[in-house]
Amino acid sequence: MRKLWTIMLMAVVTACSAGGGEVLPTAAVSAEAAPGEPKDVATNLSVPWGIAFLPGGDALVTERDTARLLRVSPAGDVRELATIEGVRPDGEGGLMGVAVRGDQVFLYYTAEQDNRIVRYRLTGDTLSEPRVIVQGIPKGGIHNGGRLAFGPDGHLYATTGEVGDGELAQRRDSLGGKILRMTPDGAPAPGNPFGTLVYSYGHRNVQGLAWDPSGRLYASEFGASSYDEVNLIRAGANYGWPEVEGRGDDPRFVNPILTWTTDEASPSGMVYADGSLWVGALRGERLWQVPLGQDGSAGRPVAHLADRYGRLRAVANAPDGTLWVGTSNKDGRGSPRQGDDRIVSLTPTS
Repeated sequence: MRKLWTIMLMAVVTACSAGGGEVLPTAAVSAEAAPGEPKDVATNLSVPWGIAFLPGGDALVTERDTARLLRVSPAGDVRELATIEGVRPDGEGGLMGVAVRGDQVFLYYTAEQDNRIVRYRLTGDTLSEPRVIVQGIPKGGIHNGGRLAFGPDGHLYATTGEVGDGELAQRRDSLGGKILRMTPDGAPAPGNPFGTLVYSYGHRNVQGLAWDPSGRLYASEFGASSYDEVNLIRAGANYGWPEVEGRGDDPRFVNPILTWTTDEASPSGMVYADGSLWVGALRGERLWQVPLGQDGSAGRPVAHLADRYGRLRAVANAPDGTLWVGTSNKDGRGSPRQGDDRIVSLTPTS
């Protein structure tokens, strides 16, 4: 059934380079059944944080606070593959990002002393051969980052937070407040700007990564009290935290291509589909569609699913062209509803 969605939204859209760009006014946006009517894939989960699809079409889903790794089929069958050994859930930390490459599974999780990335082998439903490929990522009760994704260049990218210590984001010798780029063995990827794992820095807490068809990398980032961001990421660039939140005029720092007020977003998972970025909003309790221009600029964002499912965190591209979106209402900051937490699927449309 097609419905007319009329959403009042406020957003500030800015240019990527420091010192330029247009501020767009408040807009009233109407979108007819965009995206398509969602349907439940899986229910009664507990803080599904990351979703990554296996070659056969099933998805691996992490639960942050239980440390369970689940296998979820498109038909909604849910099986627990493992409770990941060594995970120490604490505040915003726990079992978070997941990425898949062939029969290898990569997990980002909070351990006793740090956040780390561990590689496993998946044979059928058996997870084996754990190998820590990155350790020493700062951990804390807040701002642990946690997203993992393979880029079109074949390298693994990871997002980290500054765990509440903003100065870590500006220190290139720290893994906190960064986007990291590595080989599947955890070594700095060839061409990294500083010869280390660090790809970009000056981040507060990035939890979303997405690439457009031209290979441009975008990241969604939590602000403090004023502005959340979407950034167009360049190798070696400094995105300003804690010196700048949102847009600034210091040429040392790269400005976001889009900002929201923090009550509209708290952006987490993000993917590219059908000409737009699709961003899950936690505090904003909606799915944001951000149209992209040919040059990578951001158009006026459109809100979907507003107040329908509560806090939205995980967003993934399914092999059938739909989006899978996970709620996060059991994370201590939401209001669980019957059937929460859940994963829903919907069809993105422009």
